[in-house]
Amino acid sequence: MENKRILYISQEIHPYLPENDLSRTALALPKKMNALGHQVRVFMPRFGVINERRHQLHEVIRLSGINIVVNDIDMPLIIKVASVPQARMQVYFIDNDEYFKRKATIYDENKQMFSDNDERSIFFAKGVIETVKKLGWKPDIIHINGWMPSLVPMYLRMFNHDNPLFADAKIVYSAYNSGFEGNLGENMKNGLLFDEIPEEHLAHLDKPSFNDLNKAAVDFSHAVVKAQSEIDPELEAYIKEKGVVYFDGSDLINNPQDILNVYKDIIVEEESIA
Repeated sequence: MENKRILYISQEIHPYLPENDLSRTALALPKKMNALGHQVRVFMPRFGVINERRHQLHEVIRLSGINIVVNDIDMPLIIKVASVPQARMQVYFIDNDEYFKRKATIYDENKQMFSDNDERSIFFAKGVIETVKKLGWKPDIIHINGWMPSLVPMYLRMFNHDNPLFADAKIVYSAYNSGFEGNLGENMKNGLLFDEIPEEHLAHLDKPSFNDLNKAAVDFSHAVVKAQSEIDPELEAYIKEKGVVYFDGSDLINNPQDILNVYKDIIVEEESIA
């Protein structure tokens, strides 16, 4: 496969957050593609637990300053960037004082999910897309890791199918078994309805569970990667029923170059995200 532009959007990336299958894979993939000569851009949330001084994060003034609308409320978008040690690669951080300044990721000190995780997910998805637009960078492949950016495929295919930056992009979603228990709130669906996404596309999202968010991402993706050796059987059945390209990527941490098989399969297709 000739050199491509690959956009990675991940919920967490090591070394900025602790090591687990998701954070390690989310580092290994762009690092390997970058080493192979592909152009990569990497995005994640700037959770408040990330030590900005240790990791040398700094604000990108030219990209900050726009507002992201979530449920009819303007939320300022702040973009920060840091270089991955020994990788010659940068990570862009989506930040907002209301959503991401708190010293935690998904759960509070009582191990309860934050009540605004639904809105944080919308903000993150829209923030990445608007930042890529501001960069003027046209990705060939958009690869998503984790449930927090699971709305990105929907926003791309509903609102950006005719944008020259995204019209030809292929979307890959990595499905993990590590997520959250319970449900997010109604503000996710309310926010999507406010953005004029037709209700028929929101069947999974009344009070979305972890599986519901995965299904919503699968609905709008060209390929799905089984990112761990086991994922929920109901979700796996749903993926196969949708008929998207489906790839066992449970060993991508050790063999990240294997993802090229997926990229090659979807790049040769003539279907766009329209």
